[in-house]
Amino acid sequence: MNRAPGRSGQQQAKPPLSEAGKASLAKTHTLFRTFVVSVLGAFFVYQLDVSYLWLTILLTAASLVLGIVLLVRAIRLKESKLVLLGTISGLVVAAVMVLLIVTTLVLFNQVREYQACLGRALTDRATHACMVQFQDVLPTNVR
Repeated sequence: MNRAPGRSGQQQAKPPLSEAGKASLAKTHTLFRTFVVSVLGAFFVYQLDVSYLWLTILLTAASLVLGIVLLVRAIRLKESKLVLLGTISGLVVAAVMVLLIVTTLVLFNQVREYQACLGRALTDRATHACMVQFQDVLPTNVR
């Protein structure tokens, strides 16, 4: 039984990377890790409190810059598909964060009052009252 050339059970090994190639790969992985930390950091800081919105804005801006740099680098240097897919996914999350930040900035006072009300609410009834109060102070075109 003859096998077609190139379809043997053995995979062709890639040539070993040069020192410059290893350094470039290490830099890409460091950028990717920093990017992931900044995206996740922005998301989790946003969950804390509206008074930390400045830190969320800073982390989101950093993640957008890192994501674009990493995307260009991954395409130009033909990095792994996992890095490329992770970068694109992180940029989508960062774009959603930008929308959340803009919405929160527009409704900053209302969100701050709502979070303060929730901080004082000890029962489900009080939490529901906070939600009703928040919906009442929203502009009519936002509902």
